[in-house]
Amino acid sequence: MSDEIRVVIADDEEGMRMVLRKMIARAEGFTLCAEADNGLRLLELVEQYKPQVCFLDVEMPGMSGLECARSIQDTDPRTILIFATAHDDYMAQAFEMYAFDYMVKPFKMERVMKTLERIRQVTLERRKIAQEESAPRPMPPRGIASGRIMLHHKEGVNFVNQADILLVQRENRSTVLYATGGRRFETSEALGDVEARLDPKIFFRCHKSYIINLHVIDSITPYGRWTYVVHLMGTDQDALITHEKYEELEKMFA
Repeated sequence: MSDEIRVVIADDEEGMRMVLRKMIARAEGFTLCAEADNGLRLLELVEQYKPQVCFLDVEMPGMSGLECARSIQDTDPRTILIFATAHDDYMAQAFEMYAFDYMVKPFKMERVMKTLERIRQVTLERRKIAQEESAPRPMPPRGIASGRIMLHHKEGVNFVNQADILLVQRENRSTVLYATGGRRFETSEALGDVEARLDPKIFFRCHKSYIINLHVIDSITPYGRWTYVVHLMGTDQDALITHEKYEELEKMFA
C-alpha cells in the first residue's frame, strides 16, 4: 500500500466522482485517499493526505479548480494535476499551471486509464532514479560560482556559498535551497528575491517553482504533456522544467 500512488478527487457532481472512483479502483498501483465536493475541502484533503495526484473540476463551489491548482502548486509543485471538466475554454490556463492532463467531459474510460498508466510509468521512473541517486555518487565540482548569499528565516540568517547550491524551489509556501552535503535551507523570502541574488550564468529558472544549478544537471525525462523532470547530481531532489524553458536550455547547450 505504501508504494501505491495516492489520489484525491474533487468534483461537485457525485456522479462524476463515482465514475472516477471506479476507474481509479481498476487502475494498477493507485489508491483513492478521499473525495471533495468543493475547492476548500480539496485543499484540506491535500494538506491531510499529501496526494501525488489530484483530479479536479474547474468550476466548483467556494474555490475554483484553477485557484486550487495554484495553491497546490505553491505547496508541492510536483503534485500531478488532472483537470476533468465540462469546460474546454479553461485548457490554456490549466496548462499554464503545468497540468499533467486536461480531460473534457464526457470522456471515455480508455482516456482516463491511458492517463493513469502514463502517471504510473512516470512515477515508477522517478522512484527508480531516486533509488539510484541515493547511492554514493560523485559530488558536483566546487568553485563553479562565486559569492555567498544571506538567507533570512525565523531563527536568524544563514550564509550559503553559491558554489554549494544545487536547487532552489517552492515548498510548503516557503523557499527551500538544497545544497551539497545533503544540507537544506528554508526561508520565507520569495523565490524571485532569491533568484535575483544568484549568478545568472550558473542558475536557471526552469519553472515558476524551481531554479536549478546548470552545472549539476544529470538527465531530463518527459513528464506530462508540456513538462519534463530534471534530475540533478548530488541530491535526490529533482525539478520540473516547462517545454519553453527546455527549448531555451537546448539552445544554451547547443
